[in-house]
Amino acid sequence: MLVIPAIDLKDGQCVRLRQGKMNESTVFSESPVDMAGHWAEQGAQRLHVVDLNGAFTGSLVNSEIVASIVKSFPGLQVQIGGGIRNLESIEFYIGVGARFVIIGTAALKDPDFVAEACQMYPGKVIVGLDAINGKVATEGWAEVSEISPIEIANKFSEFGVQAIVYTDIARDGMMQGCNIEATVELAKQSPIPIIASGGIAKLADIVDLKAATKKEVGANIVGAITGRAIYEGKLDLMAAQKYCNSEAS
Repeated sequence: MLVIPAIDLKDGQCVRLRQGKMNESTVFSESPVDMAGHWAEQGAQRLHVVDLNGAFTGSLVNSEIVASIVKSFPGLQVQIGGGIRNLESIEFYIGVGARFVIIGTAALKDPDFVAEACQMYPGKVIVGLDAINGKVATEGWAEVSEISPIEIANKFSEFGVQAIVYTDIARDGMMQGCNIEATVELAKQSPIPIIASGGIAKLADIVDLKAATKKEVGANIVGAITGRAIYEGKLDLMAAQKYCNSEAS
C-alpha cells in the first residue's frame, strides 16, 4: 500500500481545506513545486494533486503548476484531479507527464465520458468518489447526490478504471482518522482497487486500515492519501511507508 501525500492547489498555493470548504483553507506553502520536492525527499512514490479552483470552476486553473511538478520530479507518479471534465483536459495532463488523471464530478454526471477516457487512455483513469453520509458529492463537494459509492464503483468496473479514490468528506482535514469501515466495505464490494482518503492523522490510522483490510477477503486497498497530518508533523511519511512496505513482505 502506498502512502500518498496530497498537494491541494488553490490560487497557486499549496493548501489544505477542512471538509472541502474553500473558505476554510490553511496555506502550507507558496511553492507547490518545492513542496512536491520535499515529499519526494521523504520517500513519496506518488503524489495526489488536486486543482481546487478547477474543481469548483470545471476548468483547468492551476494546470501549469501541475506541469512544473511533473517536469521537476519525473520519478514521481502524479495523479491529478480537479476540473477534468473533457478529453482535452486529460490530453493535456497525460501529455505533460502525469501518470493518472482523476475524474470526479464528470464521472457521476457523464459516465460515457469515463468510458471514452478509459478507452483512449487505458490504465490512466482514476475515478474520485467523495461521499458524505454514504452519498456521493460533486461540484467540489458543493452538491450531494442520492447515489452511493458502491453503485458508482460497480457501474465503472467494466470500463477499465484503474482505481477509485474514496474520500469521506466529514473526515477530510479534520484529523479524526479515516472512515475505515466505509472504506473497507467499498473495497470488499468493488472490483476496482481503492485508494483511501480523508482524515488520516497518525501512523495508527495506517496500521488500523491495513489490519482491517487484511481481515476482509477481497478488500483491495492500494493506497492511502494523507494531507494535513504530514504537513503538521503528526504523521511521518517515511515511517508510514516503511511500515506498509514491511507489512507487504
